[in-house]
Amino acid sequence: QVQLVESGGGLVQAGGSLRLSCAASGTISSFNYMGWYLQAPGKQRELVVRINSIGSTNYADSVKGRFAISRDNAENLIYLQMNYLKPEDTAVYYCSATKLNVDYWGKGTLVTVSS
Repeated sequence: QVQLVESGGGLVQAGGSLRLSCAASGTISSFNYMGWYLQAPGKQRELVVRINSIGSTNYADSVKGRFAISRDNAENLIYLQMNYLKPEDTAVYYCSATKLNVDYWGKGTLVTVSS
């Protein structure tokens, strides 16, 4: 069983930055994928960015050039650096991991961007 715990959310003004962290209970280098998803109020959960085991990434168009995923294999952490935040980025952000075709999710961390 993989456990994921997000942290780093909060309230920030438009144009500001936040860094989210996700601590995994397993060895993240063994996961097929890890990533970040967001769910805005009243909307479905959607991909922000995903990274595979060899480091290839897939970003949503809406965050390209503003957000960056990184990982620390030694500490079993992944990060989401979010810059130039916009009010429409307001959402609960979830960390995800996929291992052997099973998806795992954290409980999410709320990011609120004020205008």
